[in-house]
Amino acid sequence: MNYSTRKALLQQWETKRSCTALLYVTGDRPGLETQIHPEVLDFFAQHLDGIGTVKTVSLFLHTRGGSTLAAWSLVNLIRQFTECLEIVVPAKAHSAGTLMCLGADSIMMTRQATLGPIDPSVNGPLNPEIPGAPPQQRAPVSVEAINGYIAFAKSEAGLSSEDARLGVLRTLSDRVHPLVLGDVYRSRTQIRMLGRRLIKRHLTDEDRVNKVLDFLCSESGSHDYTIYRQEARDELGLRVERPTDELYAIIRDLHRSYADEMKFGTPLSPEALLSGQPQKEYSHVRAMIESVAGGSHRFVSEGRLSRQQIQVAPGVMQPAVADARSFEGWRHET
Repeated sequence: MNYSTRKALLQQWETKRSCTALLYVTGDRPGLETQIHPEVLDFFAQHLDGIGTVKTVSLFLHTRGGSTLAAWSLVNLIRQFTECLEIVVPAKAHSAGTLMCLGADSIMMTRQATLGPIDPSVNGPLNPEIPGAPPQQRAPVSVEAINGYIAFAKSEAGLSSEDARLGVLRTLSDRVHPLVLGDVYRSRTQIRMLGRRLIKRHLTDEDRVNKVLDFLCSESGSHDYTIYRQEARDELGLRVERPTDELYAIIRDLHRSYADEMKFGTPLSPEALLSGQPQKEYSHVRAMIESVAGGSHRFVSEGRLSRQQIQVAPGVMQPAVADARSFEGWRHET
């Protein structure tokens, strides 16, 4: 399946819903994961310029998360072109994707669709190194993991004295750079502010808003916690809509199309790609933004895999697979 197939499905959706459809997918194929990123704002602007001002935009969203500020900006950008924004979740809209859903007028979720906590992770060159990984790879620092450590220390050790509290902070700053800890605190404050401003389209009672934000930011217990349709609607009070059988068929076919093209569920394996050959060209689609009017923007990684022998010790050679990346960026198809 390709863009022409999805374009036909988006056209069907627009006819059935009397709306304008957009599709945004960040890939979660193991080894080729992508995230919501600020660079997509320009591409969304191109699609929206081609669409113009419309009454309703229906955004199909599949993502495991990414930049919270990019998510906030995307919602506000789309709102410059429409009176009403509905987000359709075929399978996953986690973390920053859930934040985007909070900013929609309604969320359409399938039975298998899930939202998730919006507690962010901080990523940067000052983050802790990952043992055994290349130096440029750094471990993400979860905002709530830091808060959990401090809460655990308070609960188990008491921390009744100033010296005890300072000791916990020293231990923490020995493991995590102080600037990263500062970024964690800023991110925690920011995510609640963004969530509060967006969720007002679903909830107006201040106590209820605080309860939902507490749950999404910390009380869910884990960033991997999944929120299905019934909980999102009945427990959190979000404006959740269930698709009719006719609409579900379109959502299902759209999901199958991009999942097949991006090979969701198939971990990246250089050996499997080579299949016994000495070398092979590859092209992986890792993210996409699509609409009927604006065509298809795809984020693609391309290159060549080749078998090599590398020296791991004097006189000792070891087989390896070299990855010569020739292109990585966005391509547009009309």
